[in-house]
Amino acid sequence: MSDRVNVTVDGIAVEVEPGTTILQACEEAGVEIPRFCYHERLSVAGNCRMCLVEVEKAPKPVASCAMPVAPDMVVNTQSDSVKSAREGVMEFLLINHPLDCPICDQGGECDLQDQALGYGVDSSRFEDNKRAVEEKEMGPLVKTVMTRCIHCTRCVRFATEVAGVPEIGAIGRGEDMEITTYLEASLESEMSGNVIDLCPVGALTSKPYAFTARPWELRKTETIDVMDAVGSNIRVDVRGREVMRILPRDNEAVNEEWLSDKSRFVWDGLNTQRLDRPYLRVDDKLQATDWPSAFDAIAAQLEAGSGQVAALAGDLVCTEGQFALKSLMEKLGSAHLDCRQDGAKLSGPRANYLFNTGIAGIEDADALLLIGTNPRLEAAVLNARVRKRWLAGNFPIAAIGQPTDLTYDAEFIGAGPQTLAQLVEGKHGFADVLSKAERPMLILGQGALARSDGAGVFAQALALADETGMISDDWNGFNVLHTAAGRVGGMDIGFLPGEGGRDRNGIIEGCKSGDISTVILYGADEIDRDELGGAFVIYIGSHGDRGAHGADVILPAAAYTEKQAIFVNTEGRAQMSERAAFPPGDAREDWKIFRALSDHLNVTLDFDTVDALRKVMFELAPHLARFDELVPTGVPEKPVAVVTELDAAAFVPALTDYYLTNPIARASATMAACAEAKRERAKAIGGTGTDG
Repeated sequence: MSDRVNVTVDGIAVEVEPGTTILQACEEAGVEIPRFCYHERLSVAGNCRMCLVEVEKAPKPVASCAMPVAPDMVVNTQSDSVKSAREGVMEFLLINHPLDCPICDQGGECDLQDQALGYGVDSSRFEDNKRAVEEKEMGPLVKTVMTRCIHCTRCVRFATEVAGVPEIGAIGRGEDMEITTYLEASLESEMSGNVIDLCPVGALTSKPYAFTARPWELRKTETIDVMDAVGSNIRVDVRGREVMRILPRDNEAVNEEWLSDKSRFVWDGLNTQRLDRPYLRVDDKLQATDWPSAFDAIAAQLEAGSGQVAALAGDLVCTEGQFALKSLMEKLGSAHLDCRQDGAKLSGPRANYLFNTGIAGIEDADALLLIGTNPRLEAAVLNARVRKRWLAGNFPIAAIGQPTDLTYDAEFIGAGPQTLAQLVEGKHGFADVLSKAERPMLILGQGALARSDGAGVFAQALALADETGMISDDWNGFNVLHTAAGRVGGMDIGFLPGEGGRDRNGIIEGCKSGDISTVILYGADEIDRDELGGAFVIYIGSHGDRGAHGADVILPAAAYTEKQAIFVNTEGRAQMSERAAFPPGDAREDWKIFRALSDHLNVTLDFDTVDALRKVMFELAPHLARFDELVPTGVPEKPVAVVTELDAAAFVPALTDYYLTNPIARASATMAACAEAKRERAKAIGGTGTDG
């Protein structure tokens, strides 16, 4: 006997799960129901009344978003009473809404405009003065036109439920009700930009993008974000050669429909401080040059250099570029290469460095331990998934590291490796919580791994996973959270020290000692030039940031929006980015630079096209060809050589400033404004309130 409920919608019979709302049942039947306040990822508010439908035997139309179905319910969405109710609601909602469609920044993308055309009337009976509402200050990202607000409260519910920062609320009642922020301060959330997408009426719009372009002017490209290691699915809108905005795309397994602020608003950094031609250092000054001259300088250095050549890959680089550079290094006979720019102690099989549960798998866990990570800053969208699971209940969370607000209740049980050792030995109460859980998980962050004793911390975390039953045939709760979009892809194709090769720290030591005479920095902008001693530095990247400033030769490369390339996210999901714009000036795609350089150095690589490159790369790492899939990885293994003595120092967060973590973000005026607003807010909160 089926436990599903039979419902009839406009004569169409459907079967739905018990508890399904009438609105959802109507959608199952293929009937569109207009709505403003309802959103499938937010709690039900039922305050716009646009979704009114007629239910048989009901005395008046009912709000379909809030009413669950009943057995054998008969629903009519096209009756005269429903049509009249919708027209009345629309007329009511538009009483105070200004007739400013031509100048509204949501022109062409407005839910209100679409629904007014479909379900409203062409006139209003309201003849009194319309109200006017003062604009609110919501920070550098969100522009307000609050006279348009219809009090759907989507923004309020998002901030409270998804972002976990209850800073948006309502004051006043009735016509005097206004949506505002707490003390009219800027939003303190890494997810605040999502309220722009949620607002159905243009009351909240994008401040950086406002009045810069219309949607019909833009060329839209579906691609992948690289501001963190989540691999959020995005759409890049371009006019001419200039990126104008970035929006999220739906992907239930990765980012749902959300996007972090850095990923959404970093686009102005793509248009500034770009490297558009090669540069050569002459008399301690960088001078513009051409490609042959730059290649000649590199060839002369490699021929004359008494030491060896080494290569470091940065955070935003693609997998094809790393494979091409690795192939070049093999041709040059060097095993000194590393994609772990921060010095993280990660190695071994794939399960050692992946988020093994998968991002969506967080919702299946029933206990969580955070080790040396702040996912709110390192992966804001992933952190929202953790909060979503926490809100569902029965999800104890503990953390080892510096106490901070994660947007959910987490017990900070210690600061460093000592607490981790206590858990392994069963001397801490949370070890029992993990052992009793059916699907426990831990998240090991780069703040714990990028230390001298990172390998020892990894071994301790793995031992804890074994002791508490985190790894079984149907569950792998051992997770590593990366902060760099290019890291997993680099490790997958083996951009790591070969036999006798030096790792990141070893390369730096070799530069200081003179054993390494040439260093290739491939998008590696977090390396201090002073650490490289007298080595000859070749920088390949898209922006004139730290790496370029200290380089002897600069080769301009494409940014992530300017190439078709594979990026592998923290859970090991390979995704293909698409070219939304062309690189500026003489800049070229990364792999093409290494292919041309190899030809100039008489060590020509074995591929002429990106397809040929990928064919060879897929032979080495076949899972990279399975796009948007989580390939089974087996179980993590303990590193061969582990430091037994652990440092007593507390785990330090991998990120200190969320908004300025990479060259593109540091080139963005918007990100700089956000960082400044955050500092100002922290300064204001830190005051006593009595010092004037």
